[in-house]
Amino acid sequence: MNKVFILLTSLSAFMSMSCQQATTFSVELPASELDIPFSINLDSLTALPENSLSLWETSGGEDTAIPFQVSETNPRRLYWTIRPQDGLTKRTYKISKAAPEKFDDIKVVNDNGALVIRSGDKDLLSYQYETVYPPAGQDSHYKRSGFIHPLQTLNGQTLTRIQPPDHYHHYGIWNPWTRTLFEQDTVDFWNIRGGQGTVRFAEFVSQADGPVFAEYTALHEHVVFKKDSTEKIALNELQTVRVYKPGTSNDYYIVDITSNLSCASESPLLIIAYRYGGLGWRATEYWHKGNSEMLTSEGNTRDNTDNTKAKWIIVYGELPEDDEGGIVMLSHTSNYNHPEPLRVWDKKSTGGRGDVFVNFAPTKDKDWLLQPGNIYTLKYRLVVFNGKMTKEKAESAWVSFTSP
Repeated sequence: MNKVFILLTSLSAFMSMSCQQATTFSVELPASELDIPFSINLDSLTALPENSLSLWETSGGEDTAIPFQVSETNPRRLYWTIRPQDGLTKRTYKISKAAPEKFDDIKVVNDNGALVIRSGDKDLLSYQYETVYPPAGQDSHYKRSGFIHPLQTLNGQTLTRIQPPDHYHHYGIWNPWTRTLFEQDTVDFWNIRGGQGTVRFAEFVSQADGPVFAEYTALHEHVVFKKDSTEKIALNELQTVRVYKPGTSNDYYIVDITSNLSCASESPLLIIAYRYGGLGWRATEYWHKGNSEMLTSEGNTRDNTDNTKAKWIIVYGELPEDDEGGIVMLSHTSNYNHPEPLRVWDKKSTGGRGDVFVNFAPTKDKDWLLQPGNIYTLKYRLVVFNGKMTKEKAESAWVSFTSP
């Protein structure tokens, strides 16, 4: 097990910080070639408000102000991003009683039915909360809300696709369940043309932005269309999407997706083992069997990944204007049935064209019974990159994601 250590220097100074100007602490963590989002319990250190604090990194006798962000939770947490630094694993910080330095925020912007996360002049991710209808002439059951599209690289290349003619129910990055049992009826929330059920946006629970990350939490309702033409919500999902501000290298950024699932009534929901279901990604129409590839943590490529399990999967390929890019999808160790089964399309998909679809499917080989009164959590991290991604970087990203 990889571990992170925090060494507090003069803890009493933290507890009486109103009388102190500054104190230091050290963080020791696994070596990483990529940014590490990091946090500590701020309330255990000081009761001072965040607008009277500054955070500094101490290295070589010099202090450098770094951006930080404080959550509106109880207890408060102090967030910052640890940037790679020549394999250095022990980092020293100073927190001082002073007005924080000014840094540009990564922002949440409401834009015509979508919530857009924007860094500088770059739109990174759009969450579609208004209902998107299918193309004219298609079954209206294909309408859907509560999904991510477009998701873009820092070069501005779109990596998601919605409503492809071969699967009108595919919606960028989305997460329905396919074969379920609810109140004696089988319900398919994935293949929505069948009219058994759907997933839809209900409301925003929270939004936040700042110099470290921007995020939103949305309530998704997994709705059953009953045989008597009524509706009933079987499952509530609180989905939090957090996007960390890109680093100075400007060739990747990090997205965390956390789903908290709970039964919406006194009735349980049984998710029955099926070959796909859960977090899915329908990739850009630019990719096909000749210009895209995959690699998993177990060393499998696109030809032999389906029906295997993995901690992470790299999906990448050529993009317009002589560009390249992709996403590393990381599964957390606390997820159900981890390491998770994968459902991917091989190069024979879509009539031999080889379009790209990837799905972490925890119930691919195992039922999952969700009981009323419980909360079930799934955590994923996406590293969205320009160019190429090595297996070493993917592994270090997974270690930092899953380290306690």
